[in-house]
This record gives sequence, C-alpha cells and structure tokens, in this order.
Amino acid sequence: MNKESCVLCIPSTQKILWQDDFCRVVLLNDTDYPAYCRVELLAHVKEMSDLPPLQRARMMKTVFAVEMALREIFNPTKINLASLGNKTPHVHWHVIPRFENDKHFPNSHWGEAMRDGSPVQLEANIKKALADKVSAYIECALNS
Repeated sequence: MNKESCVLCIPSTQKILWQDDFCRVVLLNDTDYPAYCRVELLAHVKEMSDLPPLQRARMMKTVFAVEMALREIFNPTKINLASLGNKTPHVHWHVIPRFENDKHFPNSHWGEAMRDGSPVQLEANIKKALADKVSAYIECALNS
C-alpha cells in the first residue's frame, strides 16, 4: 500500500477530537463501541520503529492521553490498546474502552461475539466533553 491508496492519508470522514501537525485523534462511528478512538499518525509511516525516538514518544503520549480521557469520562472495565496495521500499514493506534456487558467482552472486539450488542450513539455533549478532555490531556502530556 502506498500513500495514494492509504485510507489514513486522506482527510478523515470521522469526528476529529483533536489534531496537530503530527497526528489526529478520531472518534470512530462504531455503534457497538461508541467511544472507540483511533490515534492516527499524519505521515505515511509503516512501523512505530520507523519513527525517530522523540516521535515514538510523542505518539505514545497521545495514545496514553486518549486512554486517560476515556477512563475519566466512561469508567470502562478495561481499555484495549492495539496497533496492528495488517490491513492498513500506516502507524495508528486503536484505543477502545471495554465493558463487561459489551458485545465481545472478554474477547477482543475483533473476536467472536459473546452476546448481542445494544447499538449506542454518543450524544453531542458527550462528544464535546470527550474532545475537551482529550485536548487537555494531550496538551499536558506534550508540554511535560
């Protein structure tokens, strides 16, 4: 996959919670996992180890800031962090709040469903609160 055919190299159609010149935090439109976020590197880079050490650290500070915001707002049972890239070889991290009653718990959300899901859409005020928390935690992390 090259930059021209990479879905993460084009502007996101999802809600952007935060973005700078390095990466963006996107709230995915997943009704089974309504607070599911993805941290996407803006540059087309395949592996974390292809980044210089300071950029690796910056990416992880962003991922951890998103995790902290999700924990504070949603109080999930667990947060799942994943960076696979098998289908989309472009550095990005999945940050997924998990709950004991979600469709797949305790399996991966990509695994076998354990129960029927109950689709949910986040209300606009929750999305705004999440964007505000994400921004605050990232700004704090990047300035420390």
